[in-house]
Amino acid sequence: MNRPTEPRGFALMTIMLVMLVAAALATSAVMMGSNHILANRYLERSSMLEDLAEEGLEMGRTALNADKTLYPDSGYTTLVSGQTVYDGQGNAIPGVTRAIYAGPTGVTSGQYGVFGSIVAVVEDQTGAKAIRRSQVYQESFARYAYFTDFEPSNISFGGGDQIFGPVHTNDYLKIYSSGATFHGETRTAKTVSGASYGTFKKGYEEHVSEIAMPETAELAKLQTQASAGSMSFVGGQSGAYGESTFRIEFVAVDMNLDGDTNDENEGFIRVYSGGDYRWVTAEIPSAGMDDSPNCGDYHSGVFRSALDHPNSGHDWGDALTSSSRRCYLGGDPELTGGVFTPVSPGGRGEWQRWNGPVSPTLVARVGATEAQYLHPINRPLNPAFKGVIYVDGKVAISGTLRGRVTLAATEQIIIADDVVYSVDPGTGTCEDILGMFSGEDVIVADNTINAPQRPASGWGYRTYDDTRDEFIHGVVLALNIFTVENYSSGSGSAEDCESTNWGRGCLYLTGGIIQRTRGAVGTSGGTGNLKRYSYDTCGATDPPPYFPTTGHFSRAQIYNVDPVGFNVADYFAQLAAN
Repeated sequence: MNRPTEPRGFALMTIMLVMLVAAALATSAVMMGSNHILANRYLERSSMLEDLAEEGLEMGRTALNADKTLYPDSGYTTLVSGQTVYDGQGNAIPGVTRAIYAGPTGVTSGQYGVFGSIVAVVEDQTGAKAIRRSQVYQESFARYAYFTDFEPSNISFGGGDQIFGPVHTNDYLKIYSSGATFHGETRTAKTVSGASYGTFKKGYEEHVSEIAMPETAELAKLQTQASAGSMSFVGGQSGAYGESTFRIEFVAVDMNLDGDTNDENEGFIRVYSGGDYRWVTAEIPSAGMDDSPNCGDYHSGVFRSALDHPNSGHDWGDALTSSSRRCYLGGDPELTGGVFTPVSPGGRGEWQRWNGPVSPTLVARVGATEAQYLHPINRPLNPAFKGVIYVDGKVAISGTLRGRVTLAATEQIIIADDVVYSVDPGTGTCEDILGMFSGEDVIVADNTINAPQRPASGWGYRTYDDTRDEFIHGVVLALNIFTVENYSSGSGSAEDCESTNWGRGCLYLTGGIIQRTRGAVGTSGGTGNLKRYSYDTCGATDPPPYFPTTGHFSRAQIYNVDPVGFNVADYFAQLAAN
């Protein structure tokens, strides 16, 4: 019986097709696996280069903090170039090098602080490259609530002191057994003495790096900035400690009649000088208060000084003890019937005229005469103003500040009366801020306004200001001390501080105090002032213009930079130009 026969080549072809399919699948699998391995290696390599670039940013910041001379005034500097980099085990990574650059960027004038960038470039032998940029900024001294270089052996924190904001001292931080509470970061380059008596809300650090105080050279640099806006003056050259023949009064004017003085063009100063420092700073005349042209009382709404009495049976003694008694700084309009007078009676002193254009709106608000003597501390009316007032010599200050100002003086800055902001610093809006930078001391004057006085020997103490307390808004930076003049003398009980019986009432300071050596403001016996200090966070976030910095760079944002076509010189030029 014959059977049908199968084609002999069919089975062979089937087997070959199956083998080809299997081989194709195997090859595809190998290729996919290989691509996955290559992709992983690429990602690992890219991640490594990026990590090394970010590591370079911190190396650059450390170098700048270790050597302040490395940071350039303009352009950029190369911190390292072609640097060999190492892995976690300390082995050199073959074919990989790093370059680090640094320089000022953004607004480089220093008016708003010192800002810069560090750029790290890492590349390998294949041309792969990773670039990172870190913004950095120098910490302003205005960030501190309290800072000292030296702490005297006879002064410590205690008595229930409440200290808000950052604290740093290069000396021992001492606390009495009566205790103190520190609400912010607290650091000392040495140790805390009496730590068990302190309450540290954020802990404390010992043996931290010292921070050098600014030098007088930094003070001198500010004269150039002040001159640009016609704000450089020759100050007082005579008078004893806490006395000056030159003073500046901050004035806020409601230019648009909206009921406040918060607008940008509403800040001014008046500048006064005279030959008699007692008159200028409202000190008691050498002959006594009965001879005072600064102190007196009101008659039918018009001020009459003790020197101008008697008046129909109302003598100087009656004037200095009446319910309307007051004292004023030399040149105050109240001393001339409430009318601004350019030259004071008897030639005691005069206001300095503004040398720039006078706003017609200002004329409409205060009158043609007074408008000529108001110096604008705002850009709308003084476009060249850079936020700096410079005084070569001593200066007494008072008034209401509208604006952002650093007042620099080569000698003493004397708080002759209250210095406050137009916008209360408690709002946290940072619209107004004052930096007081003295080449010597910042002093709360012991005058007839800040301290109670005896009209005559044996008489009781009386207050001659509108309040028994003193108010200061601003950041104090004294290359010597901040203090209250004659803090250990005078009454120990004439002016209560809140509910505490005291000599000169409360000293309310909102801002910060930076001083080389800690100065005293009162004694445990009640003389001087009782401290009531508050911290203004705006000192850290929006410091006064051109205010000195600690030189320490802190890190801000980090950015990725596109390596395609990257040129370091062009890049820093673009950053400097925003």
